Amino acid sequence: MRSLALVFLTLALLAAPAYAQRAPDPTRWRQLDPESTLYIDTSRGRVVVEMYPEIAPNHVDRIRTLARRGFYNNLIFHRVIDGFMAQTGDPLGTGEGGSDLSDLDEEFLFRRGADMPFVEAALQGGARSGFFKTLPIETQPDSQMAVTRDGRASAWGLHCPGVVSMARAEDVNSANSQFFIVRAAYPSLNKRYTIWGRVVFGLDIVQALNVGEPPANPDRMTNVRLASDVPDEERAPIYVMRTDSRDFRELIQDTRRERGADFHVCDVEIPTRVANTGERERRWWSIIPFVN
Repeated sequence: MRSLALVFLTLALLAAPAYAQRAPDPTRWRQLDPESTLYIDTSRGRVVVEMYPEIAPNHVDRIRTLARRGFYNNLIFHRVIDGFMAQTGDPLGTGEGGSDLSDLDEEFLFRRGADMPFVEAALQGGARSGFFKTLPIETQPDSQMAVTRDGRASAWGLHCPGVVSMARAEDVNSANSQFFIVRAAYPSLNKRYTIWGRVVFGLDIVQALNVGEPPANPDRMTNVRLASDVPDEERAPIYVMRTDSRDFRELIQDTRRERGADFHVCDVEIPTRVANTGERERRWWSIIPFVN
């Protein structure tokens, strides 16, 4: 009987769909960490943000805390400007409110070590620009790590479309709960506001938000949760192209050829995919392409 059962098991495995036997190539694709992935459900649809605790640990911790409190649920996008950004996170809806937690010290710069690989996309004006994970950054060269006490180099995020940054008042250490999502490249914000995430899915939704200060009919965040707090059956198996992969280097070169002299690191769009688990129908991620 045992041998017969083994035969049936073997036949079942052979007959199983290919997606059940393949995992995305880890040298080409990186799965998002659920604890550092934020689902922002809006009145127009879901936006997915990858957060960077390596870059802005205190700000990411604040977003996690407030999301788990339900603080952000039903708050409006109170300031949406074409060619600039969409701001939210104010319980008053006026741009003057915040949470009951203390304000945060700025985290404009971060120290990049060998454990945070950088992929160069351009050398412009003496600055090396490229990517760490899905975030566009500028950084000192790796050679700097050999002459610093901590073995690291200074780096900072760039405010490209989809980047999520913390709002603040004049005081650089006044960020609390409000944040904004960049809708167009805005370099004057670099090293002046703390970047903590980037949209990896749903940027079209951000671009479609009603404009105004405040909008006449504002859109709102209906529910904000960490992916790790979402039931397994609702959590998308999202992967992004590894920026330290050969595929991504080829993507940079293709974008450079297409843009020519106008090329900028913000022009590079990082592919987002989902694993083929065989459960695509009627899922919210059904419009995301499969991993090749």
